[in-house]
Amino acid sequence: MNIELFKNIIDYGIIGGLGLISFVSLWFWIERLMFYKDLDVKNFKTKEELEIVLTNNITIISTFASNAPYIGLLGTVFGIIITFYTMGQSGELEANMIMTSLALALKATAMGLVVAIPSIIFYNHLARRIEVILAHWDIANKEIHAS
Repeated sequence: MNIELFKNIIDYGIIGGLGLISFVSLWFWIERLMFYKDLDVKNFKTKEELEIVLTNNITIISTFASNAPYIGLLGTVFGIIITFYTMGQSGELEANMIMTSLALALKATAMGLVVAIPSIIFYNHLARRIEVILAHWDIANKEIHAS
């Protein structure tokens, strides 16, 4: 078993993947904000049509927010497995090796949380913006039907 390979999988695969997820989540949040800024609710005949357009891409942010901690936890589990495997193979308890491996494991957990927390904020912010835009649509259509 190649321990360095597994350490690289955690470092580049899991932590790198979480970094990519973080970037994509930020990208979709910015994209939605720019889209909402230029949106005119009067261009939509039905509320359902507006809802479909408003909710594009926010599921991705929600999915990343809910799964990033699990991906980080997977890295933690791999890191702990590597630690125990290395200890079992060497037969020695080297404090520096144990601490290094456990630090790698905890780094994966921290990265999962670093991705999840902003993604949850992004999602909640967009959900509130959607509610406000839909309320504006309701107000605009009440005014049309009242006249």
